Amino acid sequence: MEDVLVPILVCGMLFVGLPWIILHYVSKWKTSATLTTEDENLLDELHDLARRLDERMMTIERIVQADNPNWRSVAYDPVEDALEDRSERLLGQRTNRATSRRN
Repeated sequence: MEDVLVPILVCGMLFVGLPWIILHYVSKWKTSATLTTEDENLLDELHDLARRLDERMMTIERIVQADNPNWRSVAYDPVEDALEDRSERLLGQRTNRATSRRN
């Protein structure tokens, strides 16, 4: 009887147990990859906060512009310059791609 029981248990574990465990964790992985309602609420709050901060920055810039119209030429922001350089490079690449596609 022991000679028959061991192969049956091994086959059961290989053909039933192993796929069951794999499929269980694959389904857990797929459900955890989606956004939960809590995550969506957090993203909405962050979006609202970013919008309000952007409005505040625009207000501050309008106030400073009213006080000193040349404040942008006086103030130097290396991050802004880097962003402008990057956007110019990207625009140049896009126009180069567009012209090469036309030809």
